[in-house]
Amino acid sequence: MNPNLSRLQPYPFEKLRALFQGIAPPTGLKPIRLSIGEPQHPTPTFILQALADNLGGLATYPTTQGSDALREAIAGWLMRRYGLPAMDAGTQVLPVNGSREALFAFAQCVLDGSRPGAKVLSPNPFYQIYEGAALLAGAEPVFLNNTAGGERFGPNFDSVPESVWRDVQLVFVCSPGNPTGRVLSLDEWGDLFERADRYGFAIAADECYSEIYFDEHNPPLGALQAAHRLGRSDFGNIVMFSSLSKRSNVPGMRSGFVAGDAKLLKNFLRYRTYHGCAMSPAVQAASVAAWSDEAHVLENRRLYREKFDRITPLLAPWLEVERPDAGFYLWARTPIADTEFARRLQAEYNVTVLPGSFLAREAAGINPGENYVRIALVAEPGECLEAAERIVAFCQKL
Repeated sequence: MNPNLSRLQPYPFEKLRALFQGIAPPTGLKPIRLSIGEPQHPTPTFILQALADNLGGLATYPTTQGSDALREAIAGWLMRRYGLPAMDAGTQVLPVNGSREALFAFAQCVLDGSRPGAKVLSPNPFYQIYEGAALLAGAEPVFLNNTAGGERFGPNFDSVPESVWRDVQLVFVCSPGNPTGRVLSLDEWGDLFERADRYGFAIAADECYSEIYFDEHNPPLGALQAAHRLGRSDFGNIVMFSSLSKRSNVPGMRSGFVAGDAKLLKNFLRYRTYHGCAMSPAVQAASVAAWSDEAHVLENRRLYREKFDRITPLLAPWLEVERPDAGFYLWARTPIADTEFARRLQAEYNVTVLPGSFLAREAAGINPGENYVRIALVAEPGECLEAAERIVAFCQKL
């Protein structure tokens, strides 16, 4: 067995199940689960229809590179969304089965674990795939704390020692961030790009929350967009990861893409050809329909905006919380330990939230997720509002 398997920590939701052992929530209160980032808005009918209309494609093997139609639909979306120059759909875009599997696989492709001291830089708190991907590729994860001080949950790249930067082969970036919702600025992207030039690492920009935001005139800045604005339109060392799961409410389709540096993607495609992870033709056809339509995305954002506008001011007097830059999480500071808060809220009000400490590791002497909870406003507006009212009632008793 791969010895690094023993280094994998239980996933946050395994820790949550252990935390809740022995709890019997009130039977008179229906359970409301705000712990997992699983979109619960209805899947648009036209996507379901496109999937059904193309079930005949199940009779053929799909190619790893995906159809021309899908790559061109994604390239077109990238150009419209980020104001990019003409994207080469054949070399700069690659469909994947959701951003999760692609983030993991990309690390296995680009990391050389045989090099002494191989390291991967990750935000902290973070999406747990980053750590597992680093460990199973034979590299050591290095965590960069994102705290409320300084740049308000932003990265302080200067805090990473020169000796560490020299060993970094891959940097994971999540913008908008999970769980904080923080969006990197152009200056922050520029700083990271310059370090990639200096030290030769790849950048994996996880942007699966990019289409959940609140100001229609100010969408989150993306990695490729930042590179283009800074005169780096070849996207050297930069690959972005995106997904339809949050944007189009189709997490079960497992449909996303990677885009950026053609040289990196050429090798990633070669890796994936052996990996065996081609997307179903029916899912490809439904994905073309989804990437080609924005009306359903506007409606999706309207629902999230409505929830944040109502719920954030309701919780703010009781928890240290504010509306994020983007994404569908509230990152709320708790008046008691995050694990105790989550356990008692579940036991007394049947509302599930995720302790922030489960999403982070101790680094530089602290766990930056400690005494926070992640609240995923993914349910229908009425259910989210009811959950917020229960949280307020719980806080009033503390």
